[in-house]
Order: sequence, then C-alpha cells, then structure tokens
Amino acid sequence: MITAIKKTNILERLKSGEPVRLNDPEYHEVNEVVERTLKLSLRLNTAGDISSVRDIMSEIIGKDLDDSTTIFAPFYTNFGRFISLGKNVFINHACSFLDMGGITIEDNVLIGPKVNLITENHPLDPGDRRTLITRPITIRRNAWIGAGAIILPGVTIGENSVVAAGAVVSRNVPANTVVGGIPAKFIKSIYKEN
Repeated sequence: MITAIKKTNILERLKSGEPVRLNDPEYHEVNEVVERTLKLSLRLNTAGDISSVRDIMSEIIGKDLDDSTTIFAPFYTNFGRFISLGKNVFINHACSFLDMGGITIEDNVLIGPKVNLITENHPLDPGDRRTLITRPITIRRNAWIGAGAIILPGVTIGENSVVAAGAVVSRNVPANTVVGGIPAKFIKSIYKEN
C-alpha cells in the first residue's frame, strides 16, 4: 500500500523549525500574517485600558485570552499567531516576542519589562543568512522572567524558576532554579516553603 505524503504549508514548516527561505513560493503567507499583526499591534499599543489590550492580543494570537491575564502596552510581536498564553500571566511594559517558532507561556508566569523572547535565528553561512530557522520557547508555570532578560531560541524555563534581570538565556533552565548573567548560569536552587 502506498501512502500519500501530505505536504505541510509554510506556517507549519516555519513553526516546526524547517529552514524557510525568502524565495519560498508560499512566503507571501508569512508576510500576510506579519502585515495583519503590524496593524493590530498599532491598535494594541494605543489602547486606553487593559481589557482592550487583552481583546486585541486575542485577535493577534487567534485565541481568547483569559481575563486573569494582563499585558501592559507597549507590546511588540512580529507574527503573533504562534503565541500561547495561560491564565494569570502578567507581561510588563515594552516586551518583544518574536514567535515564528512558537512561544508557550504557562499559568502564573511573571514577565518583567523589556523582556525579549526570540524564537528565530539564521544560518551562519553568509550566502544563506536570510533563511529563517526557528525553535520554540516554553516558560513553565510560576516562572518569573526579570526585566530586560533575553530568552533565545529553543529554551525552556522550568516551573517556578527565576531568570535574573538582564540575563541572556541560551540553554534550558531546570525547575526551581535561579539563573543570571551573560550567558545565564546557575545561581541557586529554590526550595518551596511549606
């Protein structure tokens, strides 16, 4: 029996980490999402209340946000469609999410101001440098990302962990851990009080 191979569309390939080049015949689909997100972002960043920001962010990501989630404008994203936000999430001012590889933020996460979550990268080969290569970012329950931290492609921040302000995180952070510095390194373990 011969099984037909289903070709995935460019958005699925992009999120899966397959290299995507600007000359891909489907690249216009990426640009369409980006253009829609740019227009919605203008509205989001001039909204006069948290409820309106939440509603516009729901439009950007294509899913309703829980009323317990709060985002302070300005907020920046280049794509938006691959952001998933849990309940009781707080995102402070001037954060930037480059989400073409997928960003998952679980419940009760705190994100400080000017945090950058970056799922996108490019090859080292100068002749192929404009190609997009993505890897997802996951921030587990109860994590706290300090002001100005940068989380790089493919990183998972473990449950209850803390990323110190200004850290650059290029590797996974285990649960119940504090990391800081450039590149981020282990500082200490967190022990829950009973």
